[in-house]
Amino acid sequence: MSFSKTSKIEIINSHLETADTAFAFLSGLLHSCGQLEKNSKGFRVSIISDLKELFPFVNELVKSLYGNELALNIENDYVINKTPYYRIEIPSSCAQSLLVDCGLLGLVDGDYQFISGVEPNILPNDETKIAFLRGAYIGCGTSSIRLSEREEEKTTSGYHLELSSHNYDFLSDTSSILSEFGIFSRLVERKNNFVLYLKEAESIKDLLALVGANESVLALSNEMIRREKRNQINREVNCINANISKTVDASIKQIDAINTIISTIGLESLEETLQEVAMLRLANPEESLEELKSLSSINLSKSGLNHRLNKLIKIAQELK
Repeated sequence: MSFSKTSKIEIINSHLETADTAFAFLSGLLHSCGQLEKNSKGFRVSIISDLKELFPFVNELVKSLYGNELALNIENDYVINKTPYYRIEIPSSCAQSLLVDCGLLGLVDGDYQFISGVEPNILPNDETKIAFLRGAYIGCGTSSIRLSEREEEKTTSGYHLELSSHNYDFLSDTSSILSEFGIFSRLVERKNNFVLYLKEAESIKDLLALVGANESVLALSNEMIRREKRNQINREVNCINANISKTVDASIKQIDAINTIISTIGLESLEETLQEVAMLRLANPEESLEELKSLSSINLSKSGLNHRLNKLIKIAQELK
């Protein structure tokens, strides 16, 4: 199951909207995944979602608002990318009232018209704004985040969470609401659609915490720790490999210089300390300066040893 779907189910299972937040939640849900139609018989309202778990939650919520006579129907409506989507039908007896109460329908010149933006009157305080964000996230939130199943497993996905909609006004207003809680998003157009997205892991955690997906926040925090640990290990390995490569290159250059000296003037023509350093390097071609220093019988510092090896290279260059 995807990270975003898991977090949505967590929200549904852990929250029970109050009378104050119910309309705000439903407003966010209808704006994000509602299908609204007006015909000669009135208004038809449906909620389209791949979350089967959403049905009992919405059913109970709408019943509490409009009475026990209400009944919602759910059916397997269609499949996208092998994922079944479900249609939650709102009965016509309360469809218009629901749209008005949730701020999606208003009177314009004596006639009811759909409202594309978020009606501020239904979000009078932080509690209702957070409920609206819960509905919006459940309705159209998606994420590329992939959690590691094992400590050593490497995931290729980054941190990306987005809300997508054909309705620019809805996403623009949602972005403004997020900014009130210190969560800053970007809004772009993509393939005849609008996308509000977050790419920073901390911002994504803030949003999930705000809408009440606390277990998902913990899972994401653990994933961030695992990835940072893997990155740190990779950096250390790369550093070690770079040092090994540097040591090997230096050793090859030093041995080449020593062989040039041997084939021309001979090692015996050098001063004793240079002779010993040359023999030490020939006997230990793969060792680092630190390791050569520990093997040497001459009391030399690492810089002193390096100086004599460089002197051998200089002598070889002059001989060439």
